[in-house]
Amino acid sequence: MTTNAEHCANLVREADRDRYLAALFAPAEHRDALLALYAFNVEIARVRDLAREPMPGEIRLQWWREALAGERDTEAAAHPVAAALRVALARYGLSDDPLQALIDAYAFDLYDEPMASLRDFDDYAAKTRGAMFAVAAAMLGGLTPETQALSRPAGVAYTVAGVLVNLPLHTARRQLYVPLELLGRHGIAPEAVFAREDGEGLRAALDDLREHARAHLAAARNALQAISPEALVAMLPAATVGAGLRRGEGADPFKPQPLSLLKRQWLLWRAARNPKRIFR
Repeated sequence: MTTNAEHCANLVREADRDRYLAALFAPAEHRDALLALYAFNVEIARVRDLAREPMPGEIRLQWWREALAGERDTEAAAHPVAAALRVALARYGLSDDPLQALIDAYAFDLYDEPMASLRDFDDYAAKTRGAMFAVAAAMLGGLTPETQALSRPAGVAYTVAGVLVNLPLHTARRQLYVPLELLGRHGIAPEAVFAREDGEGLRAALDDLREHARAHLAAARNALQAISPEALVAMLPAATVGAGLRRGEGADPFKPQPLSLLKRQWLLWRAARNPKRIFR
């Protein structure tokens, strides 16, 4: 019979390979907690895929809100990810507030409203991917004010990389994460993106988004020396961002070429050996 910890590990290994590999570099006593956290993120991030319509998605998200808040003890105990995450939060004495905020932020994914501005994008990124960096650091005993501050730019850069590589998927769903602010700056209408009209204007808007990510990578890199050694493993998933941004330059935005699994593994291994490379 598969244990809750094994279920979480299997789920993360299949759905979020970068975080799975990063967790392997953590001290053994913390790995189950990290994988429970990352499995929770998988569950929330894929609600749009599973629900397909906003209302069923909202119901799923509400279930998770209540499970984390202790309002569904019996059901949560029977759910391997919810049960493992609750044990992890209790073990480290962590509040569920950042994860509740993450759930609220991911509700954006259920609808087809476009991302309006860079500020909206950054807030979304900080509450989703940024929260993963911060809570993982807390589980490793390394959450300080400096690490908390670093998690925001790390989350923004990580989110940009994901948006760029998933642009074809998002346009097929009529989801628009590239802020209207950037598109408008270059005279691009949302319908042109949904029609997959490649052109100089769209590429310029995406270059602006790429530069936005690089500015946040630089901010995270400059702050890296101020965080505790315990928090470094929590930041490892960001080690693939810089290479991903470089690979996408000049390419057809609707035919992205993601980094190979071997390349991603190598980047994570290299960053684990030399944390200065995490935000390169």
